[in-house]
Amino acid sequence: MSESRQRGVEELNSVIAEALALASRLGASQAEASASAGTGLSVTVRKREVETLEHHQDQGLGVTVYLGQKKGSASTSDLRPAAVEETVRKALSLARFGAEDAAAGLADPERLATDIPDLHLYHPWAVTPAGAIEIATRCEAAALDTDPRIDNSEGASLSTYAGSRCYGNSHGFLAGYRDSQHSLSCAVIARAGAQMERDYEYTVARDPAGLEDAEAVGREAGRRTVARLGSVKLGTRKVPVLFPARLARGLVGHLVGAISGGSIYRRSSFLVDSIDTQLFPEWLRIDELPHLHGGQSSAAYDEEGVATRDRVLVEDGVLRGYMLGSYYARKLGLQSTGNAGGAHNLVVNDTGQDFDGLLREMGSGLLVTELMGHGVNAVTGDYSRGAAGFWVEQGKLAYPVSEITIAGNLRDMYRQIIAVGNDVDRRGGVLCGSVLLEQMTLAGS
Repeated sequence: MSESRQRGVEELNSVIAEALALASRLGASQAEASASAGTGLSVTVRKREVETLEHHQDQGLGVTVYLGQKKGSASTSDLRPAAVEETVRKALSLARFGAEDAAAGLADPERLATDIPDLHLYHPWAVTPAGAIEIATRCEAAALDTDPRIDNSEGASLSTYAGSRCYGNSHGFLAGYRDSQHSLSCAVIARAGAQMERDYEYTVARDPAGLEDAEAVGREAGRRTVARLGSVKLGTRKVPVLFPARLARGLVGHLVGAISGGSIYRRSSFLVDSIDTQLFPEWLRIDELPHLHGGQSSAAYDEEGVATRDRVLVEDGVLRGYMLGSYYARKLGLQSTGNAGGAHNLVVNDTGQDFDGLLREMGSGLLVTELMGHGVNAVTGDYSRGAAGFWVEQGKLAYPVSEITIAGNLRDMYRQIIAVGNDVDRRGGVLCGSVLLEQMTLAGS
């Protein structure tokens, strides 16, 4: 078999089965392995010239073995039999030096997936290097031609990837699937006098047919950049704040981090002991829907082979569960929720308004278009981020603002959500519209 050819699901499953059988023969009480292989193409065009063109191919195998309650892991990018054997032996040698951990081990066999539906995640794109260059060039050209004040570019980039991912363990679970991911992005710089501003736009999809038109992406990148020229500072005040959909998903991301098993077990979260606690307004609901066809975070099973299921994470504003893999579930005396590796398509219900409707409801306040820094304290929930955006008056954008900070506490921010728009951003694993908050502290000049 040619090592340059991309391996498929059956071949990867064969490698995993080989590793698991060897681990058992060498004395492992339990074992698990994951393997992946894929190919991709990426191109960047900057100032109408090709800057980078890369073809990449990757493959890998990770093996974890257990000797009773001792655990050892090793990995390799070489999938030939000799390398697989060496990897298994290395994992076993590490396990012998490991500490006993009562929570260590595979996921409970009764929780493993038995039905593996096709979630339509695999849509390879046979775009040629010349075709990729042409698309990226059109995208950047559309941005540069938007306005004469756009005088520089960080480039337009197109990326495509397709591959296979498989997992198996000594409970008899062995499954895999193929997936793909394609994206196009553009970032440009505009100048007015001594002021320079930058902004970007992007599109991402599993199916290339779902990507936005290249010129549309470029024009939006140009429009967003030019709109920021003439920005001013604001004085410190407390104001309503509107997070557009592309940023609102971050608010849900902070929730996910706070209710993950590791954070809860280590008590390093502001949401410890918050199950069945009112966190949001009574009308707000968040569902986890792992089996959405073509979803950015869709999966029939998690990284341990545990079946994923639809569930209500937040109901009537009340937190209904944590996000747990097997290890921290055991530490907490709970059951895995099928979230080893993270969340799977979180869907936030909306209150019916479109984006313009949310602006009108806000009246006067701040529309945030960029957030900077990592000023979120996961233990206390304190939130403080550098920001830029637009001041809104009477429901209309008045002028751009920059060099400000918005601050609050996530508990207060969640309770003060006034509305969620129907302008859902589907470019990630959180499907959420724009979010209007009643009040945050804005610190400026």
